[in-house]
Amino acid sequence: MTLRILSALVLAPLAVTAAWFGSPWLPILTAVAAAGMAWEWARLCRGGRLGVTGIVLIVAVVAAAAAAVAGITLAIAVALCGAAIVFWIAWRAREPEASWFALGLLWIALPCVLLLWLARAEEAGRLTLLWIFAVVWATDIGAYVVGRRIGGPRLAPTWSPRKTWAGMIGGAGCAALAGWATAGLLGASSALPLVLVSAGLAIVEQFGDLAESVAKRRFGVKDTSGLIPGHGGLLDRLDGLLAVIPAVALLTLIRGGSVLIWR
Repeated sequence: MTLRILSALVLAPLAVTAAWFGSPWLPILTAVAAAGMAWEWARLCRGGRLGVTGIVLIVAVVAAAAAAVAGITLAIAVALCGAAIVFWIAWRAREPEASWFALGLLWIALPCVLLLWLARAEEAGRLTLLWIFAVVWATDIGAYVVGRRIGGPRLAPTWSPRKTWAGMIGGAGCAALAGWATAGLLGASSALPLVLVSAGLAIVEQFGDLAESVAKRRFGVKDTSGLIPGHGGLLDRLDGLLAVIPAVALLTLIRGGSVLIWR
């Protein structure tokens, strides 16, 4: 627990600072995180080894993040082309996990691209990212604390034996509080829309966590790496965020503006 807290005290300010100051710090941090996650995923798929396929995967993910600075359409195209190339290289090399390589590339690259797209909305972009971080961190804290204290029925014992329904409810409750606090800070006339969306995103976040648990169980590992003391790897720490960002981007597209201005 001490290592987890110390790691969070180092990493959280980095994310908040990059989101607050924006370019070039946010794109740089996003690209670095994307490269780290791609490295972990490549090694996960190849039993701890990188190989040519892994190198191409890392390059493709970073290229997609870099292309997001120019525009989201170009960045998505780079990500899709990168996934096709990685799959082809893995297939030609008779890699047994060719489809997992390509799937992991998209799972990492697209949220990074969408995060940078959300950040481009001037003041609303900065606040949207900070709200996303608050929701994800509140969900993790709530799920961990309530799940440990209450226990009870398992959420998905086959995929992740430690997660409980109580933890999911606790995570959603803490995320709702984060949404309520955000609405108060923004001076919103009604906090209800943001509270409900935040609670819903908490469920999305926890299913993102479960998705990574499925992958780790598939490859027989506990953590994707040891990069972050007390947390494992970047993917272990950011799996929920990778699920929440596309959900927020979709909501933004549906309503034609930041979720923070919903009434």
